[in-house]
Amino acid sequence: MKQISFLLTAVALLCGVGMANGQESAYFKAEKIKAEQGDPKAQFNLGFLYYFGRGVPKDDVETAKWWRKAAEQGHAVAQNNLGLMYAKGQGVPQDYAEAEKWFRKAAEQGDALAQSNLGQIYIKGEGVPKNYAEAMKWYRKAAEQGLAEGQYELGVMYHQGEGVEKDYVEAAKWYRKAAEQGLAHAQYNLGYMYFEGQGVEKDYVEAAKWYRKAAEQGLAHAQYNLGYMYFEGQGVPQDIVEAYAWSLLAQANGAEEASKFLERKIFMGTAEQMEKGQARAAALHRLIEEKERKPEAVR
Repeated sequence: MKQISFLLTAVALLCGVGMANGQESAYFKAEKIKAEQGDPKAQFNLGFLYYFGRGVPKDDVETAKWWRKAAEQGHAVAQNNLGLMYAKGQGVPQDYAEAEKWFRKAAEQGDALAQSNLGQIYIKGEGVPKNYAEAMKWYRKAAEQGLAEGQYELGVMYHQGEGVEKDYVEAAKWYRKAAEQGLAHAQYNLGYMYFEGQGVEKDYVEAAKWYRKAAEQGLAHAQYNLGYMYFEGQGVPQDIVEAYAWSLLAQANGAEEASKFLERKIFMGTAEQMEKGQARAAALHRLIEEKERKPEAVR
């Protein structure tokens, strides 16, 4: 089961979002004056502007500098983001011990993203000894605040029996919570649970439904599984065109099993069906790209 990467908090206070270039520049200057006077909110905003290159050239070193100033004044979001900079070695030397320190400061203030990030530090054993109990503790705190990534990671721990007795029912419960918020990996895993009948009644229709949601977000393994279900007519009407289209997409996105599936020349459709499948794959690819171009939600 894939783990989610560390999470950055992007807070759209004003921060140049939706402003013209001249407005962004003016906003940057105004925030810099307040930041230099010690205002932690302005210090955080200034770091945000440097991070995304709003009203000023992108500069990770300046980002880390201003987030540190805000973090040292107890700004929880800046603490989480500074931890991320240390975890990635972005604007500062990579240092997981420092990342853990700042994630913990924010997590202890109740920041859900920091709690999830701290859980990931412990599950990977980066900067601290690997500790499944601590990972679960922090993932649960994030999950109970409704953070999809925390819910997903908690589901993975129950699914794999990491730091807790394996429990497919609990795994499916947490995957569902994250999946319903649109997290692609959770949607894929929930689809897998329905396909295998783990923690839920086996249900190919539900499996196909959740695989589709993940596939439409570009997840290669979900695309392959959905294609396979169309080929077999499991949970969906058997459809060679759809099977071929989703398999082609999965192959293009790096799913080795899709390549092997296609190499075996298992498709026995007509030349017309193969041509339609290629056209359908191209259309699906465009739709997925359009979704990915939409601006991400911020909190």
